[in-house]
Amino acid sequence: MYWTVLIISGVFEAVWAIALGASEGFSKVVPTIIFFAGLIVSMGGLAYAMKELPVGTAYAIWVGVGASLAVIYSMITGQEAFSVLKMALILGLIGCIIGLKAVSH
Repeated sequence: MYWTVLIISGVFEAVWAIALGASEGFSKVVPTIIFFAGLIVSMGGLAYAMKELPVGTAYAIWVGVGASLAVIYSMITGQEAFSVLKMALILGLIGCIIGLKAVSH
């Protein structure tokens, strides 16, 4: 259960990061609301997962999931240029996330 919550929290980390950019310095209401809601869900889930999981592993996975999804979203929407090298690096990051899960107790 802790791992599932951690991964979902990582997804919401991407949500609030993307919404933060879209809020244009908190000047747009809807993205600002999404930012704060995503932040609360993301941090709450991370805190819950850290009750059972090691801090370093949990944080690395949370950030890795969020960062990967934010970059993928940005490439899909055209906000960031797509490149094969970027995708290879993201896949490497995802591989490291899976590896951390695999070696965790």
